[in-house]
Amino acid sequence: MKILILDDDPFVLRLLGMQLKAFELRRRGFLEMVSCERGSDAVQLLESEAGGIGLIFCDLQMPEMDGVEFVRHLVRLEYRGSLVLVSGEDERVLQAAEQLARTHGLNILGALHKPVFPDKLQQMLDAVLPPFPTAVPPSPSLAMYTPEELKHAMSAGQLVNFYQPKVDLRTGEARGVEALVRWRHPEDGLVPPMSFIPMAEEFDLIGELGRVVLSQALRDAAGWHAAGHPLHVAVNVSMGSLGALDFPDFLARQAASVGFPLDKVVLEITESRLLEEPAAQLDVLTRLRLKQVSLSIDDFGTGYSCLAHLRDLPFAEVKIDRGFVHGAASDPSLQAILDTSLGLARQLRLNTVAEGVEHLADWNFLRQSGCHLAQGYLIAKPMPVEEVEPWLQTWPTRHAELFG
Repeated sequence: MKILILDDDPFVLRLLGMQLKAFELRRRGFLEMVSCERGSDAVQLLESEAGGIGLIFCDLQMPEMDGVEFVRHLVRLEYRGSLVLVSGEDERVLQAAEQLARTHGLNILGALHKPVFPDKLQQMLDAVLPPFPTAVPPSPSLAMYTPEELKHAMSAGQLVNFYQPKVDLRTGEARGVEALVRWRHPEDGLVPPMSFIPMAEEFDLIGELGRVVLSQALRDAAGWHAAGHPLHVAVNVSMGSLGALDFPDFLARQAASVGFPLDKVVLEITESRLLEEPAAQLDVLTRLRLKQVSLSIDDFGTGYSCLAHLRDLPFAEVKIDRGFVHGAASDPSLQAILDTSLGLARQLRLNTVAEGVEHLADWNFLRQSGCHLAQGYLIAKPMPVEEVEPWLQTWPTRHAELFG
């Protein structure tokens, strides 16, 4: 995979390129960096090898083609990689551009202000890229996968779950984990979800993939329960799963087969994609709640009809998007959004989870605001199943050291 840097300032291109080289991105699958000073050149490059560009850093303010126009071309080209916006513009302009990219369905990792400081760049990369793999990173020729390869991976047990803990903001106690799928490829090493989830969605494999992830998560969580760790386990579910009327019964059978209680299962559903098939999905969601499964609105605040969803659907939890959490302690706009979201959840008697907690200042702000659970790199990165129990053993000591 390649990284593309687009900026009309040659100095910025060189500086950002040097900063990125310092982060050993080759070990995370990015084998080459290319740079363009004009949007038209970047578009031409993408048209010739879109599949080979896995990450783009794009300036917003450029004379010939600005960043918003470039985003239109990414949509036209159905770009499946990741995008980071970089600009010296006003904060609200940058936020608007970031939201525009998300609205178009692009995989926007976030936005960086100029000048880009190395610590901010590293925080963003660490938050969204997979950890350093121990195997050989994928080559450009192996970076794109076919539906047949993914089907084989599912049947051969190559998909594995990593788990990121969630902790109680008041007590620091570990309450649960979120399952995050990875592909342990026999040749390419650990493949991040951004390299195969879009393809699974495009070729209608996401429902089958979700069931594989869910079944594994239930088995792993049952093992923790047996070891004396009564964690809840959260799994992202697709719209395809929610449209299948047999899904609640499938989940109940899987949980019963491993002896895991359904009231410890949390299904996270992306807000902006709810109710594509309203009757079937409402049927499934209601039956899941009758079985004591908890339903969570994932990425809360990034969709268009969240209030209607809270009114009409049986949700028990709101998961606040990391874009509203990261840096909230020093940003009045984010504080206002967080306070409003948390206040609404309190009035509706919903649990709240903040994702993307990376700094102690944000942790303290969330505690004071009354948020229930936190998840993010300040607490722990996603980890393979065998590392969860050791983390649970050491977390109380680390929590005391971090937070007193």
